[in-house]
Amino acid sequence: MKNVALLVLCLATTPVSAYEINGVALGGREADVQKAFPSARCKPLEWKSDAADRRCDDARISLGGAEARITVFFKGGAIQAMDLRFNGKDLERVKDALRTRWGAPQAEATEIFAAKDRKDRSVYKMRWEKGADRAVLSAQLDKKRATLEISRGKFPDEIYRVR
Repeated sequence: MKNVALLVLCLATTPVSAYEINGVALGGREADVQKAFPSARCKPLEWKSDAADRRCDDARISLGGAEARITVFFKGGAIQAMDLRFNGKDLERVKDALRTRWGAPQAEATEIFAAKDRKDRSVYKMRWEKGADRAVLSAQLDKKRATLEISRGKFPDEIYRVR
C-alpha cells in the first residue's frame, strides 16, 4: 500500500506539459527533438530575437496520421515553441488527434473575412491554453496549408520583432 501511495505522489508531482508532439514538449531539450525526429536539422537562429536562439527543422513527421513539417524553437536550451504545417485536406484528422491528446479546446470557430473585390475568406481556428502555454490550430479553408502553433509566454509577439 505504501508503494502505491508513493507512486501516486510521484506521478502527481511530476511536471506534465500540456502540449507535446510525438513526445517533444514545451520546455524540452534539443536531444528530445533529435530522438523523436532523427532527421531534424538544428542550427542557430538566422536573426536576432529575444524569443529564440536556435531552431530545428524536420521535413516529415506524422501528426495524427497526417504528414506534417515541424520547426522547433529554443531559447537557453529549452523548447519555447513548435510550428507545424500540414495539408488542409488532413484538417479533420489532425483536429481529432489534438482533441484526443489535449481535450476540448477553449475556443473553436470559423471566421468569415469579407473581401471587397474577391471571394470572402473562411478561417477555422481552435485554441488551447494552460497557464503561459498555448496551442492554436488555424486553416484558411479554401487554401492548401494549415498550421499548428504551440508556444510559451510571449513567443508569438517576440520571434519576428526587429531588434
